[in-house]
Amino acid sequence: MINRYKRAMSNHDHPPVSAPSPDMTPPAGGGNPQDFEICIKLIKQLWALRQSMLEREKARHEELEKVLPEYRQSARNLVHYLALRSVDMRPLQEQLARLGLSSLGRSESHVLASLDKVLGLLHRLTGQPWQDKSAEEPAGSVSSQELLKKHTLKLLGHAPAGRSVRIMVTLPSEAAADFNMVQDLVDAGMDIARVNCAHDSAADWQLMAANVRRAAKAAHRPVKLLMDLGGPKIRTGELAARPAVLKLKPGKDEFGRVFRPARLHLRPIDSTEMVPDVDASVGVWGVWLARLKVGSSIEFSDARGAKRHLLVVQNDEKGAVAECLQTAYLTPESILTLGGGSAKKKHTTLVCQIDSQPGNLFLQRGDMLRLTKEAAGQAGLIEEDADEPRQGSLQVAVTLPQVIDQVKVGERIWFDDGRIGGVIRHKTKAWLDVEITQARPDGEKLTGDKGINLPDSQLKLPALSDKDLLDLTTVATEADMVGLSFVQQAADIDLLRGHLQRLGREDMGIVLKIETLQGFENLPELMLSAMEAKVSGVMIARGDLAVECGYERLAEVQEEILWCAEAAHMPVIWATQVLEFMAKTGLPSRAEISDAGLGVRAECVMLNKGPYITHAIRTLDDILKRMGGHQAKKRPLLRALRAWN
Repeated sequence: MINRYKRAMSNHDHPPVSAPSPDMTPPAGGGNPQDFEICIKLIKQLWALRQSMLEREKARHEELEKVLPEYRQSARNLVHYLALRSVDMRPLQEQLARLGLSSLGRSESHVLASLDKVLGLLHRLTGQPWQDKSAEEPAGSVSSQELLKKHTLKLLGHAPAGRSVRIMVTLPSEAAADFNMVQDLVDAGMDIARVNCAHDSAADWQLMAANVRRAAKAAHRPVKLLMDLGGPKIRTGELAARPAVLKLKPGKDEFGRVFRPARLHLRPIDSTEMVPDVDASVGVWGVWLARLKVGSSIEFSDARGAKRHLLVVQNDEKGAVAECLQTAYLTPESILTLGGGSAKKKHTTLVCQIDSQPGNLFLQRGDMLRLTKEAAGQAGLIEEDADEPRQGSLQVAVTLPQVIDQVKVGERIWFDDGRIGGVIRHKTKAWLDVEITQARPDGEKLTGDKGINLPDSQLKLPALSDKDLLDLTTVATEADMVGLSFVQQAADIDLLRGHLQRLGREDMGIVLKIETLQGFENLPELMLSAMEAKVSGVMIARGDLAVECGYERLAEVQEEILWCAEAAHMPVIWATQVLEFMAKTGLPSRAEISDAGLGVRAECVMLNKGPYITHAIRTLDDILKRMGGHQAKKRPLLRALRAWN
């Protein structure tokens, strides 16, 4: 049998044959009869599987014809992969592994070629002729890698030396005005800059893009720019602001003794300049502020009527810093008095410029939250169903009111990236009543502008909002790639391509952001539609996707997206919460280091903004370089292990 195996690897000049008859007898010369029977059975199964692939390809002929010629072979391979994964391959894989043959476990990028290789070996093992079928195969083990490299280069640009995976970084708002910040990101290893069009303005984006181009030129290497459209993101509406109250709280030990006074910055009303090492800053009248000196005493009654005292410890052109040893509450109506006690003349000022606090709702399990089409207090909200009983005073509007018409009672709803969960219990034309079922035991606070996910609902929302269409004008002039947020169906991509054509940017790369359950379930159709564009890729937006599909299923879902994208030879961006704790605090968690290492299976890994982002970039660069020697997609690489030598 070993000799037959060797001959099978070298002899491909026999005519094609149909599936062998199951009553064949083992050829003379020995061999394990049981293995021979397994081979005969496997040949029959694999022929049937091969035929199903070709039939699936024929059935989708019209879709494949729409794909650009440079993506045609990739599209065919994707269709073959869908046919392969439509059946449970595990029993067949066990039999193939028993024979020492490929179990097709790493065949994503060249499905038909892998299948034909195994079929050819099985034919030789059973003494049957086999004719090479590479002319029928859309991609082989080598050509599939070249296709992925070609498509990745067109979308993401060249990878840096020593690292095959690009690093993308979301730019903070400060990147519009701070060139040095952008230069630091590029010097640390940023290959692609990302601008989130859900934040800031078109003018800010243009300044960010200019800084990226300038920093790339200074670094003598290209840095691409991705701009994400906001898309039809469902969010909570504005909530009435809470009163403007500022709490000053000194640090106390377990015995209630003050070890750090509360520090308050007093600045002129017309100044916004802040100073470090203070707990808060308020504006006061300039004439009164000019009277302060180090050692000055300030007295006031706080919002509760409690008598409180401030001592000025610092005074300069930026204002004064005063310290307080007791907890105090300041409001815009608080009056500060200089020179208390025996002072003959007392000078006073009102506290000014204390901002109102964002409104919030305190939610606990069992609460009923009313989600409305219109903000509380607007006319017409309650009138049409006035006989319906109110379910308490917890109420917030939704930014896309049409979703209320499209959801059903009994469906789940999540708020704020899955921190708060509920079930729709009652529905009218104007609102939904949601029972809160998921929250921490001590409750959760829900504020305005927080994301809403409806994983059970079949929503029909516009792929591009009016704002997106306006933003596209700037995107078309500044960006290399555009991110299509919350993409759910092929028509969404067609719509975007039409607008890009109108703007003269048919060459722009399109990144499909997979962040909804519907988008994941329609992924193959989305990819085939994207292959009608000149450049495309996929982003695994794991934040919203985890909420939509359930955290317990996220690991499985992201694997399936990686496999499907590899079958389509389409580059993948591994995104959301990569080294997030490190970017925010400077110290990584053990779990996120392991998670970052998995990013080596993608073509790009995205980091979000944070005060320690440059440190996170350098750490990710090191991780990806190390892991690149051990892993290529699903294939482990057997680099020499030096630690045990």
